[in-house]
This record gives sequence, C-alpha cells and structure tokens, in this order.
Amino acid sequence: MANRHLSRSVALQTLFEWDFRGRHNDLVKDTITRIALEFAPGMSDNNFIEELTQNVLSKQEDLDNIIVKAAPDWPLDKISIIDRNILRMGLYELLFSDRKEVPAKVAINEAIELAKSFGGENSGKFINGVLGSVYKELGEPGKDSSPKKKKRIEDIPYEQMPIQNLGGAVVYARDGDDIYMAFVHDIFGHWTLSKGKIPTGDVREGTVNKVKEEMGLNIKIVEDLGNNEYIASDPELGKIRKQVHYFLAESKFDDIKLAEKPGLDDGKWFKLSNILDLNFYDDIVPIVTKAVTILSQSK
Repeated sequence: MANRHLSRSVALQTLFEWDFRGRHNDLVKDTITRIALEFAPGMSDNNFIEELTQNVLSKQEDLDNIIVKAAPDWPLDKISIIDRNILRMGLYELLFSDRKEVPAKVAINEAIELAKSFGGENSGKFINGVLGSVYKELGEPGKDSSPKKKKRIEDIPYEQMPIQNLGGAVVYARDGDDIYMAFVHDIFGHWTLSKGKIPTGDVREGTVNKVKEEMGLNIKIVEDLGNNEYIASDPELGKIRKQVHYFLAESKFDDIKLAEKPGLDDGKWFKLSNILDLNFYDDIVPIVTKAVTILSQSK
C-alpha cells in the first residue's frame, strides 16, 4: 500500500534523526509531525507512523541484540545510522507485527526498498542478507499459502503433519578433574544442542555425523537421553513435526570448529557447574538437566 510505504519512510527518517541527535525519546512525536508535514503533506493520519516508531523504540534493545547476532562481522556502531534503523524497523515488522497485516516477505521487501531509497550503494544487499538470515531461521514464517486452491496448512490436524526426524547430542569432555559441555549459540541469544536431520539409517550414526559436521568434534554415544518434539514451518512442506532424538556423547576436549550455518554464530565449552546458568530454550532444559545429573553421578 502506497500510504504504508510513505508512512514507513517518515518513520525511518524519524528514527534516523532520533539516533543521530542523541536518542531523545521525548522529541519523537514532534519529529514525526515535522517530517510528515515536509515529506507527506497530504497524509491526514499519523497513527501508523507513530505506532511503528514507538514500537521499534520500545523493542530497540531486543532488536539491536538480534542485529548483533545476525551480522556478527558488523559491530552495531559501525553500521551506518540509516541501515541500522532500517534493520530495526524491518526486524520489528518481521518478528513482532501482526502477520495478517504485514506478511514476512512484505516486511523484508519494504525494508529493502527503503535501503535502496535512503541507504548507500550496498545497503539493499546488506539489509536483504541480515533479514533473510533471520527469516530462514524462523522457517519462513507465514509461507503457507499457495496460488492453487489447496487445504490451508493450519487446517491440517496435528496427527497428519509430516514428521521430520533429527538427531542431537549433549556433548561432554573431560579435562583433568573438570567436565565440560559443548553448546552452539543461535542468533536469538540462546545456547542450544548440536543437531541435524537424519533422513534414513541409524539415528546414532547420523547424530555422530551431524555433530562432526556442525561442531567439528568426533563423538562417541554414551547414553540415550530421550526425545522431544516441536512444530516448525518448512518452506516447502508448511507446518511439520520435528522429532529429535537426543544422546549423551563423549568427545575429546578439542577446539570447536563451528560450521558456517545460517542461524548459528558461536560454539563453546562450558564447565559442568556453569551449565544451568545459560540461556536455553525451554524444551532443551530437561535434556540438559538429565545429562548433567548423569555426569554428576559419574564423577
């Protein structure tokens, strides 16, 4: 919608001025009024501009953290002010807006167009790369429609959803008297377990191969830790049930060599005593806790 695009351009210019002039939140409303009068004189309602701008500011810290994770080679203060605020606004609409009002691809495309209009020569590619990596990590949210008259994926019962099998491991190593665990870190700020799709064959062997591929560690399966399941969106299949079989696995205390994989930005060893202080996803906590209990009893 043309008015929405114009409104986003006013919101972007407001955020740029807010950032450039010292981030004074109390001046934002007056800034919107002034910029709208200059660049959108025919617009009678600034509600969308004010709502979008204030929502971005309210989530600024969270949005900045995501930018740092999604663009690790670009320190936040080294990203140009205009690109930084295009990312904030694009990420807000991608992650927090009503998907019916702003589909994911609309949020990304609008941000790219703003980058082409207001940014530098490479801004469009940069914005596309960062938002695209987050989009893929989310499983391409909202991509459930088809030009043909097919049954909407939301209408498919849970029991009929396709199942994808994965294998994962809580990897540990001993170094002298200390026990360490290896985790990977994602762009949303969580430490999680190395895992991957196991298309066919032995899930144990597949898990060993996936950990080697993702973390560069040679592991030996020690114990079965059980399963968990979560619903995800696949770009081709729509909603799917991901069933993950987890193992406790031992490795040498070698350097982690993280694969270049979308959504992951780090991999580290942690002492056993520090594990439960980490930021895990809720469904991972019982698996890690079980592994910690087993290892603590084995000392």
